[in-house]
Amino acid sequence: MITVEDALERLFALCPVLPETSLALRGAAGRVLIRDVVAGRDQPPFAASAMDGYAIREADHQPGAVLKVIGEAAAGKGFSGTVDPGSAARIFTGAPVPDGAGRVVLQEDVTREGDRITLGARLEAGRNIRAAGQDFRVGDRITAPRRLRPADLALIAAMNVPEVVVARRPVVAFVATGDELVMPGDCPGPDQIIASNGFALAAMAEAEGAEARVLPIARDDAASIRFALELAADADLIVTIGGASVGDHDLIAPVTEAMGMERAFYKIAIRPGKPLMAGRLGSSALLGLPGNPVSAIVCGHVFMLPMLRAMQGLPRAGATRARARLARSVEANGPREHYMRARLGQDGGGVTIAPFDRQDSALLSILSEADALLIRPVNDPARDAGAEVDYIAL
Repeated sequence: MITVEDALERLFALCPVLPETSLALRGAAGRVLIRDVVAGRDQPPFAASAMDGYAIREADHQPGAVLKVIGEAAAGKGFSGTVDPGSAARIFTGAPVPDGAGRVVLQEDVTREGDRITLGARLEAGRNIRAAGQDFRVGDRITAPRRLRPADLALIAAMNVPEVVVARRPVVAFVATGDELVMPGDCPGPDQIIASNGFALAAMAEAEGAEARVLPIARDDAASIRFALELAADADLIVTIGGASVGDHDLIAPVTEAMGMERAFYKIAIRPGKPLMAGRLGSSALLGLPGNPVSAIVCGHVFMLPMLRAMQGLPRAGATRARARLARSVEANGPREHYMRARLGQDGGGVTIAPFDRQDSALLSILSEADALLIRPVNDPARDAGAEVDYIAL
């Protein structure tokens, strides 16, 4: 068995960055930026008022000063005149500051009668002006790679850039195998169960920016499995679910081998999920997940999602880890890295984590309640409550 770290390195070797494509901003949310975005203008492009009030000269900013209002500046329609000594221009938030003005006095800090304003006795120290280019300037960059969030799209739009260059979405084909499986809504026989893993894995892949295709269930015979894999041949990543072990009915390994798969590894020192395999089948990377529901989904977090991120040009790294303190003691761990279903909490010292008592790899109800995977390293000794540990947020 190989380590989780070794497995990830071998998986990343199967994941070239996908071709790039140009995309209008409206459809770019959640996509991975491949080329830097360069600002085409300053923001703001002019000195702008940060408040509703009156633009005045700096020398006139005195309590009790009486000034004549000579014009008005609104957003999208500036005042073309000059603010001379003893004068002021009515101004609204976002409007260009007129020539000659050095500050904006708030409207609530003055009284107005006709075309005259009188500054109050207590005036703000702030100038209430947003300097030209204070947000960004021509040539400033948003660096790639990065997954584009809503705030990124607003920034790119403000830079006057209508399109971005992103990685193509990875296409992931999911192939569940097993005579015991039927789809939700079907009538299972006395020896059958409902296929569930593919729904979680497909949703995880789509949340990571992939296009998911859930193929029909492949039965436990070589012809059915081969047919399903042939249907998936144009996918960037084929994920099989079940059939990756060494039982008489576990046919993924012999079928893919007969189809010419170049195997990268088989079996990982991980719990749950030891019977996991990977390789290259034609032009597709292949990840063979165990059939137990929790095993498949945990391995999806640990291995599938990092593969999809790598295909989109993001850093080649495992799932992001965080630190928390154990809410209760845990026993020593064995020879496999253990990803325990756990619940996060808070106390006066920060984040705490408590593993569930039951860790059976068939218990979807426990996984549904969990919001973290507590990571126990290989041969980790027993830990008391309060010890710091790593976890992956779910």
